[in-house]
Amino acid sequence: MRENSYTSSSDRRKTVRKSNIICFIKILMVIIIAVPVFFYYGGVYKKAADKNVINAFTKQRFDDFYALEENSLDMVFVGSSHAYCTFDPDIIDKGLNIKSFQMGTPLQHPDTTYYELKEILRTQKPKYVVMELYWDVLDDKFDLKQANSFFEVLKSNDIKEEYIKKVFPLSDKLKYYLLPIRYQQDYFAYEGSLMEKDMEEKYGVSKRQAETQQGEEYYRSKGYVYSNQLMVSTEYDSTNQFRNFDGKDFEIDKTQRKYIEKISELCRENGITLVFVTAPVANVSMEYIKNYENVHNSVAAMAAENGVPYIDYNVENIKKGLLTNENFRDDAHLNHSGVEIVDYSFIEWFRENIL
Repeated sequence: MRENSYTSSSDRRKTVRKSNIICFIKILMVIIIAVPVFFYYGGVYKKAADKNVINAFTKQRFDDFYALEENSLDMVFVGSSHAYCTFDPDIIDKGLNIKSFQMGTPLQHPDTTYYELKEILRTQKPKYVVMELYWDVLDDKFDLKQANSFFEVLKSNDIKEEYIKKVFPLSDKLKYYLLPIRYQQDYFAYEGSLMEKDMEEKYGVSKRQAETQQGEEYYRSKGYVYSNQLMVSTEYDSTNQFRNFDGKDFEIDKTQRKYIEKISELCRENGITLVFVTAPVANVSMEYIKNYENVHNSVAAMAAENGVPYIDYNVENIKKGLLTNENFRDDAHLNHSGVEIVDYSFIEWFRENIL
């Protein structure tokens, strides 16, 4: 009986080992097949991202910045698209007799701003940093797409590595290194635009036909994106992104708050005057927004805590009637006619409060 039991037990162990080997071989085969496929599609997705016009603007901006003579700037603008769609360095330079440059990037969060500023300070010693604060990025813990937009144009690998190590949540570290996941938004947006164009050419059908913008938008110089476009009609109502926005429960995320504090400290250490600005959204958008005063008060309180001068152009617009809907390229960004109005106002405010 013992011999039979031993033999049975030995057979079971052999069966288990064989099963484990077969399982390992299957996993290995999956890896051998899947990894090349994954890398292939990663390259395809990245090519789509490279064709994104906004990404192209960002690359031109950083190429121009890196070509600057060292220590040639007096002022830099940082922040999201609201920065590079609001501050025209040509207007600011003439009004304040300085040299400035626009370093805003799409959806730039304060954590990215901090590392971008560290990169700026490697070659430039500005006297002033104007940081645009858009509330929709202040309440996010993290956003991979905007971080990657910065990495695509950043030259310093050590800053990139530090950012990933100290800021990225673990799940986003994995997403970053898996290219199809990192670039999937750009890829599907690009493919969608191609399908729409094909339908229009073949059948004369376009779901965006009624929304076509007149005018032009292009990267001009010094980081600034020029536009003379007007809002399309639907952004006055059905497609306005602020229709359901309520600022009642708005709170600045603790991660972004921490990096705003680090930006303030970095500026103090380098003898830089930091200024906070909130760019305006369209008049019609402000009509949709509920409890904006809570948003403004939260940002203003944070500015006061850090000892940083702050101006909110949504509040200024309400008080002084600076802008009309015709001064906006969409429901959240100024066109050049609006840029001129806000920039001349900023120059006056800057002279009175900063110089």
